[in-house]
Amino acid sequence: MCYTNAARSPLPPIMGGSTDEGDLVLTAADGNRFRAYASRAAAPTGAGVVVIPDPRGVHPFYKDLVTRFAQAGVDAVVIDYLDRTAGMSERPDGFDLRAAMGKTTPDGIASDVAAGISYLRSPAGGTVESVFTVGFCFGGAQSWRQSAAQPGLSGAIGFYGIPSRVRDVIPQMKAPLLLLLAGNDQATTPEDFVQFDRELTQAGVPHQKVVYEGAPHSFFDRTFEEHKAASDDAWRQMLAFIKEHTRQTARA
Repeated sequence: MCYTNAARSPLPPIMGGSTDEGDLVLTAADGNRFRAYASRAAAPTGAGVVVIPDPRGVHPFYKDLVTRFAQAGVDAVVIDYLDRTAGMSERPDGFDLRAAMGKTTPDGIASDVAAGISYLRSPAGGTVESVFTVGFCFGGAQSWRQSAAQPGLSGAIGFYGIPSRVRDVIPQMKAPLLLLLAGNDQATTPEDFVQFDRELTQAGVPHQKVVYEGAPHSFFDRTFEEHKAASDDAWRQMLAFIKEHTRQTARA
């Protein structure tokens, strides 16, 4: 999986305060209950993000990331989409995350993401005007898929996603995409992303692609000092993308 227990989110370039951090249980429209963790910005910008993690779910890395987004003025919530198939109990060491991931469905994940979006748009979540998704690894591709699944989404950001998990919904995509890619990612190939870039362009999907040459899968990690420059730039790319698309309507 993407992140070890020692991994921590890199620090954003803009640091402010955060409030109301804590664990939540959210309920999707189909009745599924799942764990989440949220943080509100002390100085909100009107933007919010639903973080779609790798299969570790509401892991310390993602709780930290949610706090960092709030410190950058972006209300945030991370959701545990594996709770839908694996249950809400703590997963022991050795739990088969890949098997649990294989039981997920795009529709189920989209339903849980929609619950996260609803939370951010509620008074409890900050009454956010513009909502984005940010995903990692398996969650990176699922984040890009939300461009087609979530009405009114302002943008979808993905780290290390695999294009084959997304291609079937390219014709339905509406919200702009930000692709943050590891140049030395063993899970896919540079050629696959060149083809994905071309397919998005041909379909008229607004997108930006940033490749961090030599960076490995999961480079966005404060404990990877050798990849600090890539992590710092990824923060700048995300915050610039969010700022550009906040309070704007996705293409019709």
